[in-house]
Amino acid sequence: MGVPKRLTEMQQRFAEFLVFGGPEGPMTQTEAAIAAGYSPNRARQEGSELCNPRLSPLVAKYLGQLREGRIRKHEVSYEGHIAELARLREAALKKGSFSSAVNAEANRGKAAGLYIDRKIIKTGKLEDLSEQEIEAKMKQIIDDYGSLINVTPTNESSLSSSHTKSEKQTSPKK
Repeated sequence: MGVPKRLTEMQQRFAEFLVFGGPEGPMTQTEAAIAAGYSPNRARQEGSELCNPRLSPLVAKYLGQLREGRIRKHEVSYEGHIAELARLREAALKKGSFSSAVNAEANRGKAAGLYIDRKIIKTGKLEDLSEQEIEAKMKQIIDDYGSLINVTPTNESSLSSSHTKSEKQTSPKK
């Protein structure tokens, strides 16, 4: 029998329905086959065969081309992303929506790497640690991340002495 030289109209419609969907949204292979004009009784089988590169190489190739084109159309690049955020900021400013404009500008800064969102998740309870262990952990955090959080390190004795002073002030007189 041999491989056909070009796609039929039904095969093209099937591929387009499968990649782009229909009026109600994305479609399965069976739904795309029915929408393209294939018999509802064989739609499931036809959809499977049309997507098989060994049985329908031209359809599979066309599906790949359509998917690549769709991805390229919606591709996000750094330059395009920054330009779109700038456009949104300008539109928000024209409408007087300053909150939206600030959000767009902040997102531009995040995309450019000006802001870094760091989260440290610790497990365990502080209540389970002794005072000395808490102070040691605080000192370790300051040593490790002091330059990131703009904290000037304090010595351990000043932490302990400030803690004991507050204890002395709050203790009841006898």
